[in-house]
Amino acid sequence: MVFTLLLFCAGLLLLYYGAESLVTGSSRLAFSFGIRPLVVGMTVVAFATSAPELLVSLFAAIKGSADIATGNIIGSNIANIGLILGAAAILHPLTVSRRTLLREIPLMILSGLLLYLMALDGLLDFANGLVLFLLLLAFLFYCLRIGKHEEPNQFDDEARTASKNRRGADLVLILVGIVGLGVGAELMVRAAVTMARYFGLSELVIGMTIVALGTSLPELAASMMSAWKGEMDISVGNVIGSNIFNVLFVLGLCPMLKPLSVEPAVLKFEMPYMLVFSMLLIPLIWHKNGLGRRRGVVLLAGYLLFVGLMFIREPV
Repeated sequence: MVFTLLLFCAGLLLLYYGAESLVTGSSRLAFSFGIRPLVVGMTVVAFATSAPELLVSLFAAIKGSADIATGNIIGSNIANIGLILGAAAILHPLTVSRRTLLREIPLMILSGLLLYLMALDGLLDFANGLVLFLLLLAFLFYCLRIGKHEEPNQFDDEARTASKNRRGADLVLILVGIVGLGVGAELMVRAAVTMARYFGLSELVIGMTIVALGTSLPELAASMMSAWKGEMDISVGNVIGSNIFNVLFVLGLCPMLKPLSVEPAVLKFEMPYMLVFSMLLIPLIWHKNGLGRRRGVVLLAGYLLFVGLMFIREPV
């Protein structure tokens, strides 16, 4: 078991530093080509920080651990809202634009609702995955469209020029990040399955809590750093975009490679919790168009409640 724990920690470290490398390289590269902050947060950074979820779920699906594959995504989306937005708001109150509140957050909620409806028969198959993936392409097109309408004065010309000079180094960072994520995901899934069997926990609980928390670390790092720097568009956009990517991209691609079964219990508790938690963002943000420290505490408490209920509900 000591060796398994070491494998899990090694995988976690590779995921974290691999994602950090990928986020840094891809976001700087995007800025150098003139992609604006909100769009960077919702697409490039969101995709990069969703890479651990993708690879972990992909490896889990291939190994036949469907509970880890689906649990990782649902648990990750709940962690992104409760843990990451909550912690970021506690660190630095977040301002959220009215457009984000009325457009992007509803898109996140609708993607989760669609996933729930598709999973009602207990299976995510090729057709379900294809529909989700096509919707991802539509979402990317939407992001590019709104990016064109943002004010050009958001850019710092000196920063953009510096980014252009680092494009080669940024590409190296991206490649290093991808390799680190691939190796880390394999180690983490293998260790998670072994630990679940050793402690008598279901793969679903492991996927929803430990694995989901591990794969959410890149989002946590990116959002906390963005909040600390006052780059709230990237901080909020990263979480919203990452949740959309997790559903449309990860659970779009994985079922196309191998169908994923969904436990009935997930449809009764975990998925509804994810949907309600997502919907909770609208009333929390509506007043004063943002998340203050008190609301951040509410979100963080909601995440801790979810984790506690997961272990309480686990049969002994």
